[in-house]
Formats: sequence, structure tokens, C-alpha cells
Amino acid sequence: MLLQLHMNPSEAEKVISSLHSSLMPYQACRFILELKTKCFLSETSQMPNARFQAAGAIGDAAIREWGILADDNKRSLILYCLNYVMEHASSPDGYVQSKVSAVAARLLKRGWVEFPDQDKATIFFEVEQSIRGIHGPNRQFAAINFLENLISEFSPLTASAMGLPKEFHEQCEWSIEVHFLKDFYCWAQAAVFNTADKIVNSNVTIPEERACSAAVRLMFQILSWNFKHTVEHDNSDAKINSGLRSDTINLKKFERSLVKPGSMWREILISSGHTTWVLNFYTTLRQKYSYDTLWVDSPLSVSCRQLIVQLCSLAGSVFPNDNGDAQVNHLMHILAAAVLWIEPPDAIAASIRNGGSESEFIDGCHVLLSVASLTTTSLFDNLLKSIRQYGTINLLSALTAEAVKSVLDNQSEEETWGSDALDILLETWNVILGDVDADKTPISADGALAASSLFKIIVDSHLKAAADSAFEDTDDTEYFHVSVSKRDEQLALYALIARAAADTTIPYLAQLFSERFARLSQKNGESDPTQTLEELYWLLLITSHVLTDSGEGETLLIPEALQAGFPNVFEAAQHPVVTLSWSIINFTRQCLDPGIRAKFFSPRLMEVLFCTIAVIWFLARWVATYLVPLDVSRGQVSRAESDGVGTNGSQHSRKLLSGFAWENNQGELVLDFVVLISVLALTTYQGENELQTLTCQKLLATVVRRKHTCTCLVRLDSWRDLTRAFASGRSLLSLSGRLQRSLAETLACAAACIKDPEASAQ
Repeated sequence: MLLQLHMNPSEAEKVISSLHSSLMPYQACRFILELKTKCFLSETSQMPNARFQAAGAIGDAAIREWGILADDNKRSLILYCLNYVMEHASSPDGYVQSKVSAVAARLLKRGWVEFPDQDKATIFFEVEQSIRGIHGPNRQFAAINFLENLISEFSPLTASAMGLPKEFHEQCEWSIEVHFLKDFYCWAQAAVFNTADKIVNSNVTIPEERACSAAVRLMFQILSWNFKHTVEHDNSDAKINSGLRSDTINLKKFERSLVKPGSMWREILISSGHTTWVLNFYTTLRQKYSYDTLWVDSPLSVSCRQLIVQLCSLAGSVFPNDNGDAQVNHLMHILAAAVLWIEPPDAIAASIRNGGSESEFIDGCHVLLSVASLTTTSLFDNLLKSIRQYGTINLLSALTAEAVKSVLDNQSEEETWGSDALDILLETWNVILGDVDADKTPISADGALAASSLFKIIVDSHLKAAADSAFEDTDDTEYFHVSVSKRDEQLALYALIARAAADTTIPYLAQLFSERFARLSQKNGESDPTQTLEELYWLLLITSHVLTDSGEGETLLIPEALQAGFPNVFEAAQHPVVTLSWSIINFTRQCLDPGIRAKFFSPRLMEVLFCTIAVIWFLARWVATYLVPLDVSRGQVSRAESDGVGTNGSQHSRKLLSGFAWENNQGELVLDFVVLISVLALTTYQGENELQTLTCQKLLATVVRRKHTCTCLVRLDSWRDLTRAFASGRSLLSLSGRLQRSLAETLACAAACIKDPEASAQ
């Protein structure tokens, strides 16, 4: 009655809000929930908001007062909320019903441990009847929504705070996983089966579609559960023989885990043909609505694809112990359906560019990633060959090419479908190429050819983008920043693709670099060299990633794919890695000549964040990898080589890469250049902290890491000039205290190799 007197909406809202902290507000909240007219609010639209607040107040008060509530009152609150949801299932105020449903789920979890099994059975009996459609599609949807809320409450990541110990939540989690999750999934299955025919045969939107979509979404939610209490009996040897991975792949960019519900789920997920039914259902709907471009983003379409992607992650003892045959067939069926979402890549990409939806394409890319994370490279490639004339890697290559083109064509936009797809596809390449041993030829000849073709498309596309952006004045172009971690990560993944076909991609990079370098020399000041320099700049970055790893926190080694990728090369002068390395070092020497810098290097390229820092960055990685290797000093071969790792040509290629940088006194020449370019960076670009930090803490710190390089350094005139400049304090005075200490430590490390004790002390 008090509420009815408040005709002012603001006063009414204050009264409603106060219910959250009131003692025993249940009668008042029920009164508000059941109001039929706008008896105390001036705006009819405020009525649902009042009900929403009242529902929340019931939940907050019940959790707060749980200890003083009688058992009958606890059960009656839960049943009241459930009955309210069912009775108002057709109400247009869906968010109110969802809130009341969430309150019921929260209170049921709060009493889960203390309620007898009979009370739970009574509640779930009515829920099951509604989910199976006995009371109509609206109540069916409401019951499914309740289970969604219930599972969310029992999941540790989405549970509401109740002020209870961790053990309580763990007990609830165990109970619902072991005793109820599978039943919930079966109920959702039944709901989908019961509504499927009506949806497929109807020419108009019907209420069953909403219920079916919710049921599929519930199935996806259940399969997203972190199954902790499943006993696994994997046969690792059988999986390896079948081409399935026995290890778990940790994806870098996507939160994903294998779905291992255990053998108890085998009947409903595998033996019954459930996955095939879901795939056929979606394919049938897809064909039915092929004329409707908006259907792909409808709730039913999206939830079906989410479920399919999740089914693709099934693993473990849910499959029978049959040498992996059932799991391979399972993946093959999903891939055969999902390939329709992404093939042909060029036509689908063109459709998206013309305004079509990208959601199906993105989900298809996720399927490829899931399949790759469960299979060896060979099996991944062969799965598609059962239904196509080419392998899965060929399709992956074509998809990646379209994504790269899209990203580079839409650099001005913050986010595009291409960038999302490219992230997923590059992660897929990382999975199939990232942890393989090059000596074991993990990728087929066709796969290597596809990788080679893709890398050439990547390089050509980026070179065009570099040339096109040469005269742009924007300073925030992420595309050109060496220090941008996202860009470096992308280039590192490009490098994996290049190394998969190193025998063709390394010579291709060398050819492009030579062509641009020659073009630059031919200009001789007659025309603007900016575009050529921008192309050389990008080639410098990608080549650095191909030839070296990042080595953050680790000692850099020559990439295994490069060591074993040239078994037919026996002379250092003919080795593509050697040729490419010297070409880039010869190019970077141009930075030392003031005349060359003034004639050729554009003002933009000579900015610290561009040319000079890129040169220092490349040298730091290259020197650490090839000039100061971990297991090689002058004239010595690594233990791996002496033990006979590799065979014949492969072993000889390893020896070439391990020692080529020191042949014919070239090592001393490189060290001299490193010191000279370091002095240039520290004295010419005063105040540029990023460049100076990279020079002191990366490049110079690298060259004193091994005793044999220190011995060479202290004999160089350039090194003595650097020590005198540091001692005088004039030219290096602008360095911060931290960098001065770092430089002092570097000089001291080298000085330890001076044989004359007095000179060393100085």
C-alpha cells in the first residue's frame, strides 16, 4: 500500500531500491512482481524495471538471511521464482524473466548441499517436462534459460559471491558435473529433436525457433564445462599411430581447452551419431535460408555453429579405444561440413567485402584451428583429401592469403573481418609448424609448395602496402613500428611459414632484396627513392624474423628449419641463408656513410623508430644467432654435429651455418661495423631512449657474451674509440644513468679479455 501512494517515479524508485537492504522484503517484492497495472509509476515503461529490481532484492535478501530462514521458506522462494518464470514465459519483458530465473538458480545453489535429493528431484522433474516441450515452446524456453543460469552459477568462473568457503563451491561443482550435467544435455537434445521438424518445415518464424536456439546454446555451454572429475584412459601409442596428437597444444591467442567429458558421455555424443545429426541439421537450415543473407547471424545459426566448433574439440576416453579411428572420422565429418563455410575462399571474401556476413567464415577458421590442435601435420593435411583434390594445408594457405589481402586493403579501419580471420589462421599455422622437427619432414611436398606460394603472396602484398604508404605523413601507422608487439608476433608467424619452404622462400627474399638494393643504386639521386627504401625496410624486418628467433629470455640458436632445410648445399657462398645475410649487412653499412644517408635515405626512414632502430634491432638478433652462437667458437663444431645429428647434406649445412660468419676474417669486420653503428646511434640520436636502450642492452651486450668475440673486440680501433668516448664523458653524456651503467658493464666484460693487466685495469 505504501508503494501505491508514491505517484512520483523518483520516490517509487527509492522505495524499490531500499528493498535490497531491507529485512524480509519478500512479500513486498512479490507484490511488485505481480502488479498488473501502473498503480504507482507514472510511466508504464518503468514497471518492468521495478519488477527487475524486486527480483534482485529477493535474491540479495535470501542470500543475506539464509541462516535465519526456515527450510520451507527457502524452498518456497525457489519454487515461487520458478513458477513465476513459467507462468510469465510469454511476457515481452524477457530480461525480467531472466533475472527471476537467475535468482532461482542462485538460491538453488545456496541450498544445494543441505537440500535432500528428493527436493532437487521434484524441482528438476518440472524443469525436464517443460524442456521436453510438454507445456509449449514458451515454457520450454524459460526452463532452458533456467538451466543456463544454473550451470553458470555452478561454474567457478561465473558463480555469484555467497560469502562461503571454497570447499562449498567445489562440492557443488563436483555434484552437478557427476550427477546432472549429462542429464541436462540429454534434455536439451530432446528439445532440439522435438522442434527440428517444425522449424525445417515451417515457412515463417515460429516460437519453437527461440526454444531450439536456447537448447543448442545450452548444449554448447555444457560442453564448455571444465570437466575435472573425469577418469581418462587414453591410449597414447594408438593415437600417435593414427596421426592424433598425444599432447595438449597451448594456443597463444585463443582461450581453448580440449573437451574431455569421459567415457560416460560416449553414447550420447559419439555412438548415437549426435554430431552427424547436428551437422545435418545446420546444413539443412543453411540450404533452406540460402536466400536470406541475415540468417547466418540469427541466434539459431550462431548457436549451431558454436556447438559444432565445440564438438570439434572432443577428445579423450569419450572416444572408444579403437586406434583413434572414431576420433579421426569425427573430425573428418565436421571438416567436411565446415569446409562449405569457407570455400572457395576468394568468392566468400568477395562476398564479405560486398556487405555479406563474416561470422560463418570466422567459425570455419576456428574449426580448422581446432582440428589442427588435435592432429599431426600429416593427418591435418590428409583429412580434406578424402573429399577434395587437395590437402587441408592448401585450403589454409588460400584462406590466409585472402585474410592478408583484406587486412592490407583496410589498414585505416580499426577492426576488420580479415584481422580476426588472420589471427586464427596464423595461429593454425603456428600449431602445425611451431613445434615440429625439420629432420622429420613434417610437411608434405604439396604442403611446402602451398606454404611457399602463400609466403610469396604475403611478401608481395606487404611490399605493395609499404610502397603505397611511403608518402603518408601519419606517425601512428602501426604497420611500420618495429616495437609494436602485435606486428612482431605476426611477422614471427609469417617466418614460420617461410621456414616450412626455406629452399624457395629464402632465395626469394634474397632476390627481392638484391632487386631493391640495385634499384636504389641505379637511382643515384635522379628520383625519389622513398618507395624503394620503404620496401627495403619491410624486407629487413621480415628477413630478420625468418633468419632469427626473438630469443626473449633465451639464448638464440640458428632455427632448426634453416639448419636442416638445405641438404644439397655444400659451399658457404652458395648457401641462401649466407647470401641473404651478407646482402642485408652490406645494405646496413650504408647507414655509416653520411653522403649515402643524405642522398638516398628519406627523412622518414632515418627517424629513430624506423631505419636506424631497425638496423640495430636486426644486428642484435643476427649477431646473437650467427656470430655469437651458444655452442660454437672459432673453428669448433657443436656437440650435436660431432655426435652425428643429421645425415650427410643436412649435417654439412649445419656446419656451414655454424661457422660461415667467421670465415676469411669476416667476423672481425662485422664486429667493427657493429661498434661503428653503435657509436653512431649513441651520439647522433641523442635523447632517443628506445634506440639507445636497444644499442646498449641488446646489441653491445650481445657482442661481449662470448670470450672469443671479446678478444677480437679489444683489438679494434673502433672499440678503443668507444672506450675513450665513454671515459671522456662528452659525447655519451646524454645517456641515462641506467644506460651508462649498462655500457660500463659491457666495456668491462670486453676489458677482461685484454692480456695486459695494466691496460685491462684502465
